[in-house]
Amino acid sequence: MKILTISKNDAGQRLDKFLSKAVPAMPKSLLYKSVRTKKIKVNRKRTEQGYILAEGDTVQLFLNDDLFAKDAEKEAFRTLKPRLKIVYEDENVLICNKPAGMIVHPDEGESVNTLIGHICAYLYQSGAFDPDAEQSFVPALANRIDRNTSGLVIAAKNAASLRELNRMVKERTIKKEYLCAVHGIPEKKEATLTGYLTKDADANLVTVYREPPANVRKSDLKTIVTKYRVLASENDLSLLRVDLVTGRTHQIRAHLASVGHPLLGDGKYGVNREDKKMGYAFQALTAYSLTFGGGGETLSYLDGKVFTVDPKEIWFLSEFGEVSLL
Repeated sequence: MKILTISKNDAGQRLDKFLSKAVPAMPKSLLYKSVRTKKIKVNRKRTEQGYILAEGDTVQLFLNDDLFAKDAEKEAFRTLKPRLKIVYEDENVLICNKPAGMIVHPDEGESVNTLIGHICAYLYQSGAFDPDAEQSFVPALANRIDRNTSGLVIAAKNAASLRELNRMVKERTIKKEYLCAVHGIPEKKEATLTGYLTKDADANLVTVYREPPANVRKSDLKTIVTKYRVLASENDLSLLRVDLVTGRTHQIRAHLASVGHPLLGDGKYGVNREDKKMGYAFQALTAYSLTFGGGGETLSYLDGKVFTVDPKEIWFLSEFGEVSLL
């Protein structure tokens, strides 16, 4: 038998959600069967899979020991040398400037050298995260950006801040603004673009329409709204500050390309053969600014605070000389 005592970072979860993290090797079918057959109990009493755990509860697991072996791949951050550009950190959150070319989460091609991997390594080595003391919580990202996009990403250092950040992102009380360089000079110096987007998940590609197409089901269409303001123009390139009213996959890249202004260096939504010859390896897009609002009990102290990327770290600004980002 193994006994798990519920900590502050574990509390507030359904039993089945907690166990899926604490004992990831246990199939869901076994989890549900074990609850029914009383091989999993809470406080030594029969329980339900939807029971909400409280700090101090004990979970008794009458299961085989091999289910509790640690996944070496998920523990790889212990030996990783962290490489992070930290913009802000306190006891609850960490804000990093992710470089272009790094993925935020593991995928089939990379499981270690990821932003969350480097964050876990940094917090582990600094003593802010003890994986041996945690049963279900690991530091997690509250927002994400594409591999070849740079910019600000928020990580939660405890479960309470993660829940609050997830709520704030869902309710869009954290305002995010982007900077990008596009081909051409927009006719309007400031505008709000509207359109409709469909996503091909297999190809990881979206298509933008100005009007709803008759041959696409309404349920497959997502309304998109993108605001932009031209900050500078030089050599048939324009620097834009962009506010996403809606936040869809590849929205900035696809929406601007659909109106004739693809991003510099964008190989997916632009024709960038000449861009590559000029040495542009990534799309000229950075998640530049975060303005916090709507914080609750845990993060209200961040309300009104604005975090930005150091302009010196935005590679495509050099195309425009001295320019105000305001």
